[in-house]
Amino acid sequence: MPRPRLTRSSGNVFRDLGFAEEEAEHLRLRSLLMIEIRKLIAARGLTQKQAAALFGVTQPRVSDLVRGKIALFSLDTLVDMLAHAGARVELVVEGAGS
Repeated sequence: MPRPRLTRSSGNVFRDLGFAEEEAEHLRLRSLLMIEIRKLIAARGLTQKQAAALFGVTQPRVSDLVRGKIALFSLDTLVDMLAHAGARVELVVEGAGS
């Protein structure tokens, strides 16, 4: 039986799945923010209704987020949601201009 072929990850699963570099980076950043929002909901023991009030969105929007519907959320929206919850988002740019 032949051994399966392994390919080393680029560090961005979306890039590995074939998305264009720019789109893959946007997806990666949005997924990281969505994960942080889900962690915040869990850590505070919030219902979707409570989370919606905290984030300044509707309960269906929280449901979409919890279900991982990444295409429905922009970076701006996710940052705004975290800011409503009192979280601070920092941006670090690496490798630019070198």
